[in-house]
Amino acid sequence: MAKEKRFIKVYSEGLGVNEIWVDTQTGVNYLYHNSGYGGGLTPLLDSNGKPVVTSTINK
Repeated sequence: MAKEKRFIKVYSEGLGVNEIWVDTQTGVNYLYHNSGYGGGLTPLLDSNGKPVVTSTINK
């Protein structure tokens, strides 16, 4: 049985510099940014400060 991936990349801009990843179990969207040898990951927030959640995910 194939194991489903927990996170899927749904958007990429530049040469992998900015990416949006979605947690397939919770639907929460995360922004990943890397530059040189460093990188960071943070949840995307809406205008009310709540996490952006994708309700339907095409796995």
